[in-house]
Amino acid sequence: MPEPIAIAGAGRIGQSLGRLLRDRGETIAAVASRSPERAAGAAVFVAGGAKAAIYAELPQHAGRSLIAVPDHAIGTVARVLAAAGVACGTLHPLQTVASPEEGVRVLPGVAFAIDGAPEAAAWAGRLVVLLDGLALHVPAASRPLYHAAAMMASNYVTALIAPAVMLMKEAGVDEAAARLALAPLARASVANAFRLGPSAALAKAPAAVAGLYRAAGLATLEIARRRGLAEVEAGAIEELLRQGERCD
Repeated sequence: MPEPIAIAGAGRIGQSLGRLLRDRGETIAAVASRSPERAAGAAVFVAGGAKAAIYAELPQHAGRSLIAVPDHAIGTVARVLAAAGVACGTLHPLQTVASPEEGVRVLPGVAFAIDGAPEAAAWAGRLVVLLDGLALHVPAASRPLYHAAAMMASNYVTALIAPAVMLMKEAGVDEAAARLALAPLARASVANAFRLGPSAALAKAPAAVAGLYRAAGLATLEIARRRGLAEVEAGAIEELLRQGERCD
């Protein structure tokens, strides 16, 4: 019988991970939230006898607690658990999840950033293997870079698609048709970037596209600098972007 697990967090990720781990043979003893109603609803979704709880109660239900709360709440929850003598770690899936049901479908096989005390991080790594995922060991000091990369690969892609559709509409193309027309182009560009690497993919792209990529990268870099990115790291990123600029 697997050692029971408690889930700290009753949101989309907590519910998704709880259900997925339960489906893979783990025992989910409890799900906690600041809201008793949310904890109760999450426990129903996870099923398998999971109980609703508050954070401070989790060590009473299980020897292992999985923190699945928003980044701004990790410190608070970790301190509550650490006060009870628990070695704390974090497990962050590199995926967007719109609902617990969608999370059950899309989380298996994705990358997870893990960090924390050695024992907790090792256990998080085992959970990643159980979920057929890729473990990324990202220390706390590097989390800003990790999140910046995730933002560029998700939010920024969406932000570029919206004006592309607008331009097609200005050209007289219906919006629905514009989305259908641009989708294969966008998918192929993204696939090539990951298959060949961004530099190789950009080398084959029109100069205007490569220039836009670099301009977006430099703008994002300035934001990261203002938010505290170390100049050594910022300078290295800028040099890579400027190299491509000099090759045009």
